[in-house]
Amino acid sequence: MGYKEVYQSWLDNPYFDEATKDELRSIADDDAQIKDRFYADLEFGTAGLRGVIGAGINRMNVYTVRKATQGLANYIIKMGGQDKGVAIAFDSRRMSPEFADEAACCLAANGIKAYVFESLRPTPELSFAVRKLGCISGINITASHNPPEYNGYKVYWEDGAQITPPHDKGIMDEVKAVTDYATVKTTSVDDAKAKGLYNVIGKDIDDPYIEALKKNVLHPEAIAQTAKDLKIVYTPLHGTGNLPVRRVLKELGFENVFVVPEQELPDGEFPTVSYPNPEAAEAFELAMALAKDKDADLVLATDPDADRLGVYVKDAKGEYHCLTGNMSGSLLADYEIGQKKAVEGSLPADGELIKTIVTTNMVDAIAKYYGIKVTECLTGFKWIGKEILRMETSGKGQYLFGFEESYGCLIGTHARDKDGIVASMALCEAAAFFKANGKTLWDAMTDMYDKYGYYKDNVISITHKGIEGLEKIKNIMETLRNNPPKQLGDYKVLVTRDYQKDEICDLATGQKKPTGIPNSNVLYYEMEDDAWLAVRPSGTEPKIKLYYGVVGSDMDDAEKKSAVLGDQVKALLDTLG
Repeated sequence: MGYKEVYQSWLDNPYFDEATKDELRSIADDDAQIKDRFYADLEFGTAGLRGVIGAGINRMNVYTVRKATQGLANYIIKMGGQDKGVAIAFDSRRMSPEFADEAACCLAANGIKAYVFESLRPTPELSFAVRKLGCISGINITASHNPPEYNGYKVYWEDGAQITPPHDKGIMDEVKAVTDYATVKTTSVDDAKAKGLYNVIGKDIDDPYIEALKKNVLHPEAIAQTAKDLKIVYTPLHGTGNLPVRRVLKELGFENVFVVPEQELPDGEFPTVSYPNPEAAEAFELAMALAKDKDADLVLATDPDADRLGVYVKDAKGEYHCLTGNMSGSLLADYEIGQKKAVEGSLPADGELIKTIVTTNMVDAIAKYYGIKVTECLTGFKWIGKEILRMETSGKGQYLFGFEESYGCLIGTHARDKDGIVASMALCEAAAFFKANGKTLWDAMTDMYDKYGYYKDNVISITHKGIEGLEKIKNIMETLRNNPPKQLGDYKVLVTRDYQKDEICDLATGQKKPTGIPNSNVLYYEMEDDAWLAVRPSGTEPKIKLYYGVVGSDMDDAEKKSAVLGDQVKALLDTLG
């Protein structure tokens, strides 16, 4: 059927409720809206679902959530895991509690027990809960840092990480096989509870989760020494981080934690920001005003599902500096690994530092200094989780730290997803440690540049909305793939990596070898002078992303080189798009 026929079928089918039909009737004269909502199913991809809330097959609504859950239930039953149950969490977004209940009721109707958090919880706690409860799977209702009109549905497997092969494909196939919404099973919350298939969780997971975080503290004595003087400003950006961040910092002894009052309470409209993303300067406007008023040492912001952390730090002159995800990740990596060695006397001989393929090369310099292995994986923290699982199941390798450039890291192995709560805790501990030694976090950052090199990394996101935008992104990737550039701006390309073809090519010799990483639509260019560029379409948004890095002789030199390369790369894409 064409999109108009599918639209009409929703209006005619008694399965769909009247509120849904009223919303669809309101767009009867808007062909573009009808097409956008019904030209294709909201894709259940490797990251689950993410889309605009509303009626239609290409929207997040109770029907698409039920359909996705029926597919997941069918896969769980095929795998013989129905007796283990599924943990479900949700964030502060519109419809998040309702979507969580819809998922739980569908699972219950399929005979699968659901463990549903009593109220909103951060993403990393869902990952923790899956393993703590011994569940076969987990569902998290969140659209992370997307604008307010979005919501999403992330699926986790029993290792606590988001789904990876072979489970991702297995679940996707089962979801696609559900073609008739009316065949999806469901029940009521009351009936599910009566049958013991809807279980409410809360404090029984909160307490062990917080205790697991606190086990990662390396210098409690530094916290005790500086707790009365160190000043921290924090904003949860209307999301899930408020209670757990404040709790763990209070229990560790930090006395001066100031929460931005306008952004403290959960609110899916995100009224104080247009885009609740800790990467955006706008998200920090209120926090920075409070920081200057309180003369705070550091300023923290978690995104709505609290798996990512944005940071500003104050230098000795009282000026504040923004740390990118690469900067804060490198700072925490160096602190955690260096202080682990200092406290324990040595590092594991098979210790590993995990990074994604678009993360700063400063990681390699840190690992070389400490004599540990760097393991690269695809973009998306689930691949770091898969590396942790690989170490555990093989008995080879010990996880020391992992992070990606998009403001996400994991300290410890209590979860298998990035954790903005433990990152907040660790950064505050690091601030206490350096303060006890007469330094600021900015001093520590500049010390790293002096020690490892002046690495400057950046990312540019270019949005192409709608069907035409997706086609434009596809054409850009195909053009670059079929005609690899030999020169990018001022830099000669030395090596190309095509992760979709599983091919690394040395342009000087023509020699080719496999990447050793699962297939993904990413192109990577190694250039002279340690510069690099990676190009990939976003898996969750209608964007193409350009990641690039340079190394300078000092910070000013690195900044200039980065700005020039960024302009040159954007100009190249303009000619392709």
